[in-house]
Amino acid sequence: MDRLDKIIASQSAKGRKEAQKLIKSGAVRINGEVCKKIDFKIDVSTDKIEVNGQALRYREYVYIMMNKPAGVVSATEDKHDKTVIDILPEEFRRKGLFPAGRLDKDTEGLLIITDDGDFAHRMLSPKKHVDKKYIAKLDGEITEEMIKKFEDGIVFADGVCCLPARLERFDGDKMTAVVTICEGKFHQVKKMFAVCGVNVVHLQRISIGNLYLDSKLPIGCCKLLTNLDKELIFIGNIH
Repeated sequence: MDRLDKIIASQSAKGRKEAQKLIKSGAVRINGEVCKKIDFKIDVSTDKIEVNGQALRYREYVYIMMNKPAGVVSATEDKHDKTVIDILPEEFRRKGLFPAGRLDKDTEGLLIITDDGDFAHRMLSPKKHVDKKYIAKLDGEITEEMIKKFEDGIVFADGVCCLPARLERFDGDKMTAVVTICEGKFHQVKKMFAVCGVNVVHLQRISIGNLYLDSKLPIGCCKLLTNLDKELIFIGNIH
């Protein structure tokens, strides 16, 4: 059991004061009856809550798939650039959301946004070996030597070692790569190719584990993950 104002506030980006205003205005119904008591105790498993005539579907945590566009940063807030949180549609907004991991500002593709810290840690920890797959367009050709370097683990100029990764040609195209890594170092994919003497001109993440970016999800748009989607994240890796 929890307070009505706390529950309503937890399901949106509005704060507790805004939730209390809604309740006092008579905009909230509990099991069909108007409730103006901000501290009314609610059982989210049995009580039906309506706000402005719309059913409130309580979720302890949310898990959002975004097809991240270029030009926005993977952060909760930024003084100079728009963030992935800034471009979330209103219906997905609530307090505590953050991008689970990051994509560079100019990188597109699959990004998970959530308010579940344990889930994010499990997905991002290198010890869990959850694969992240990218398509990279290059300014040079992929060679067998390059593929071998990725398999052995690229070493950056500063001595930082990457875990073994998989490099493949995309559909036979020697200048388009499919890269699979299980960690997320800063600018990792771009820096791995730079060590091999080529530059990445476009980068898109297409999967995390066995969860693939929805091909019908336009760039900049979002959808909620299902329980099956979440399970797919932790199935399959290259190690």
